[in-house]
Order: sequence, then structure tokens, then C-alpha cells
Amino acid sequence: MDSRRRAMTAGSVIAVLMLAAGCGSGDDTARKANNVKPASDSKPIGSGYDSGYGSGSGSGSGYGADGAGSTAAAGAANGPAGQLAVRDIANVGGVVTDSSGATLYRFDKDTAKPPASNCNADCATAWPAVPAEDASAAAGIDPALLGAVARADGTRQLTLAGWPVYRYAKDGGPGEAKGEGVGGTWHALAPDGKKAVDEKGAEKTEGAGGADGTEKGGKSAEELSVAADAKLGKILVDGQGRTLYRFDKDSAWPMKFGCLDACLDTWKPAAAVDKEKVAGINAKLVGSVKRPDGTEQLTIDCWPVYLFTGDTAPGQTNGHNKQGLWFAVTDAGKKVPAAGAGGTGG
Repeated sequence: MDSRRRAMTAGSVIAVLMLAAGCGSGDDTARKANNVKPASDSKPIGSGYDSGYGSGSGSGSGYGADGAGSTAAAGAANGPAGQLAVRDIANVGGVVTDSSGATLYRFDKDTAKPPASNCNADCATAWPAVPAEDASAAAGIDPALLGAVARADGTRQLTLAGWPVYRYAKDGGPGEAKGEGVGGTWHALAPDGKKAVDEKGAEKTEGAGGADGTEKGGKSAEELSVAADAKLGKILVDGQGRTLYRFDKDSAWPMKFGCLDACLDTWKPAAAVDKEKVAGINAKLVGSVKRPDGTEQLTIDCWPVYLFTGDTAPGQTNGHNKQGLWFAVTDAGKKVPAAGAGGTGG
């Protein structure tokens, strides 16, 4: 190898090391926006949280499901909605259900004005469109919000406040909302057509401050903050007080995801936040990463972070040390040790 080639090779290695160091070190120049794309195609690193979790390669369609288990529910999933009702589901809020009690959903990649559905082909297998025919509203839902939109296949799909309405093939029965947050783009419907989780969060914020979603005194409510846990110490929580977790089978640099497909039924990617609305943590550690479905996920010190569906109320930490792979995150951006506070984390 001649001297010129040796110099080029050395320069390439140094450049990679500088990028890696910048992402993990808090260097403001290297991580100015701390908004990075995943390396390669974000294939998972080994298996995920449970049997089969993280075994796929993700999907660009945004529906975030592998279609498993959808055949058994296909008949009911494609049927008329009947009389819509409102049901309270823990950790989700007041959601719209069909006459059989199945949770109904909306898709962030659709539009409400004008109504348009962008879930077709394989997406529509995991997220069956609800037919517009034979749908009515019970108490708590304004009948004027019900409508219909023509799909690409010529069928008419029910809309609520303009949003096309879907079921989730993996919901096994009344009261389930496994589709909430899948891919960061699917959400249970509130009676006014908005996202049920957003309205639940607004109620919490309003109770603590003002009706306009601000704290008393006019300060904007934090989207990311620090909570003191008796066992784990100072840990990061989202704007609703829910514990955030990181996954050992993810990778911070190069950025790769170990939680894909069925894993996302249990661990929901936390949405990116406004750096102006964080408290208790160095804003340089806060960033986001684009997932395979195109959504932006919150990162802490370059690690993607998640919410655990097993936490049914703010302040719970049931996901900590799950399978020895999932851990709460400290106010310094490190993982809380398996035994709780007192260690250095990683």
C-alpha cells in the first residue's frame, strides 16, 4: 500500500471515530441537531424482547405489524362498525369502539382535510378499513362527525371527523388497544377524531395547570423531565410522567434497532420532543432518529427510548430490567443498573 492510500485509509477511520465520539460524547458540534438516520437498513441485532421480537427488518409502510394472527380475526375485522361507543382503556384514555367493543384507530399518514386513506395492500391486512355502511353514533359521539371516503379499491371507508377509521388485527377482544402507538403512527381514536392518548395527556396537564395545556404561570409543560423514583433514583419520564426505557439490543452508534415488528406491540417508540421543553437533563443529550417506517423517535445520548405498555400509570417502572435487556434512563442519559440506583450504567 503506497503512502497516499495509507493516508486515505487512516483519514476514513478517523472520520468514523470522530462521528461515533460526537454522538456519544455530548460534543455540540458533532451532534448539533442530534438527528441521525439509522445505519444500513436497521436490521435488528439478534432477537428482541421475547420470542420472535425484533426478528423482522421493519416496514416502510408505517403500519408496523407483521400480519401475524390477522387471519383468525379477518371476518370480524372487515365487518360493519354498527353503533359506535366510547370506552375508557387504561393508559390510553376514552377511545371509540365498534358495536363489538373493538378499538378503532386512525393513521398519521392519512389526511382528514380532505379525507384520504394511505393504508393499502399489506397495510390493510394488519389494519382493516372499517366499512362506512351501517355505522351510527351512541352518546358521547357527535353523529355529524361520521362520514365516508372512497378507498383505492373503490370501497367506502368510515371516517370520524374526516379521519379514515381502522381496526387492528392483533387486538384479540373488547378493551384491547395493542395498536396504540404502533410504528409511532397509529393511534386509538378519541370521540372527536383526535388521538385518545393526546386528550388523556391534555387532561393531566390541565389538572396540573391551565386549560390551554400550560402550567400555572404560563410556562409550557415539559415534554421530557426527571422524576425521583424511590428504588431507581432520578429517571427520565415523558410529558405524561411515563417512564422511558432503552433496549440493550439497540445500538447507539452506528444507530440500529433491535425492537421491530412484534416487539413494538409491547414497547412503544417515544415521540421526539422539543428541546426547549426539557427539564433536568442536558439538552445536548436529547435528539431523535428516523425509524424504518419514517417516524421520528426520541433518543437520549443517541439511544432510542421507549414506553412500556406494562406501565399502566405515570410513575410505574415495571419495564425496568425486563429480560435483562430493558432499562430506565438516568438524568445523565445512562441506563439505570439492573439493581437500581447506585451503579454507573452504560
